[in-house]
Amino acid sequence: MKKLAKPILILILFTLSLAIVCNVRAQNGGYMETYFDSEMSNAIRIQVNATAQIQPNENLTVSLCLTPAMGVSVENFTLDVYGFVNGTTPEVIGNINGTDLPSGTYNKSFPVSVPDDVWGVTFGNISLIYSMSTSPGALYSVACGFYMTNVENTFLESLETRFNDLNESYYNLTNAYSQINQTLVQLQQNYTSLQQNYTTLQGSMNQLGNTRQVAIILAITTVFFVATTVFLVMRRPKESW
Repeated sequence: MKKLAKPILILILFTLSLAIVCNVRAQNGGYMETYFDSEMSNAIRIQVNATAQIQPNENLTVSLCLTPAMGVSVENFTLDVYGFVNGTTPEVIGNINGTDLPSGTYNKSFPVSVPDDVWGVTFGNISLIYSMSTSPGALYSVACGFYMTNVENTFLESLETRFNDLNESYYNLTNAYSQINQTLVQLQQNYTSLQQNYTTLQGSMNQLGNTRQVAIILAITTVFFVATTVFLVMRRPKESW
């Protein structure tokens, strides 16, 4: 068990270290990806690496590696990096070139500033001229193009965010309007009910007024009848005995 504990501990520490390194790389966004790797005419190998993902107004790192075969010399080369303005119109946003390269592998990295109106995939175009010791005085040329780093469309993402916010605001306003409309309907129903109650009460008041008038007339009639009766009784002649 003790013999197994040490390898297991080492494995756990290695796993944790790898996770930490991967997390740091992800946070720094420093991943490089190979976008072109080919041996041209069995004479020279070309490899181009670049930052995997980037946003406008950031620097794109491009790395070029040229490995000539034995007896091959690179006379000159040019690597142009194109961005697409508004995602449609190509425009050179960076390049690198050289002449009379020394023998052996050539490595060069350079930054490319991405404008704020460029998004979508970038495009690389490399052309070079080389000579071979087996053919003195002869020059050969190769050219190739390839897609590279994708530039995030932050403008579209911003529009999508604003659209989602507006859509949410519209949804909230629609709900508020629906609630207000329901409240207005309820108030209208209450107003109609109150108006009906008022009409009923007004009718009752009219009936009560009529009843009072009848009662007053009846009272006056009764008083007049009683007074007449008393008057007639008092005016009646007395009988002689």
